[in-house]
Amino acid sequence: MRKFIIRTHNLTKEYDGEAILKKVDLGLERGRIHAIVGPSGVGKSVLLRLLNLLEEPTSGEIYFDEKALKENNRLELQRRMTLVFQKPVLFNTSVYENIAYGLKVRRENRRRVSRKVRKALRVVGLRGYEHKRARNLSGGEKQRVAIARAMVLEPEILFLDEPTSDLDPRNVAIIEELIKYINEKFKTTIVIATHNIFQATRLAHEASFLFEGRIIESGRTQEIFTDPKDRRILKFIEGKIIF
Repeated sequence: MRKFIIRTHNLTKEYDGEAILKKVDLGLERGRIHAIVGPSGVGKSVLLRLLNLLEEPTSGEIYFDEKALKENNRLELQRRMTLVFQKPVLFNTSVYENIAYGLKVRRENRRRVSRKVRKALRVVGLRGYEHKRARNLSGGEKQRVAIARAMVLEPEILFLDEPTSDLDPRNVAIIEELIKYINEKFKTTIVIATHNIFQATRLAHEASFLFEGRIIESGRTQEIFTDPKDRRILKFIEGKIIF
């Protein structure tokens, strides 16, 4: 029997009476990379925010380790995961201070903060960048700082929203290798929202295709994108559905 770190049932989200997500059933296995794939505007980012507990669903349930989300365990669950946005939001200060921010909020002692930040910098390939101003970095370097800021908190689940959409091919390759390294080294469960089926195929063990607010197919990534059961996925692969 498959064991899910996160599972949803009939997850629905409405804004001003319009349903963006419609009865989404999703299961995410611990320690795996899962891609949420689909055209722009279908609700991928909304789904990540719901799973990361930044927003509340209109209806439906979210289960963590098969336990239903409740108000008295929300904060505890939020501390187990983190989300990296498509466009990194960095403070106008040093790289070190940006990465250390979450640890200081959690009142880690100075020595532990320093050790964890420097380890994170090594992991993302930015050793020696401690005193550089974060907002002066390149797009790829900013994204790596954002990932380091997330990873320094040692989350069980890392959500990535279109992590390479604005990057050149070299930085795409760097970020993708970093994602694979984090998953393999730390056994972090990673959930990526992307419209790029090639990226999903390179990185993800499993994928779910989101279209018009619904998951229309889930399964092994290679199977979904080489032999999809739903013709809408085939049209997306062929470029007949604009993304």
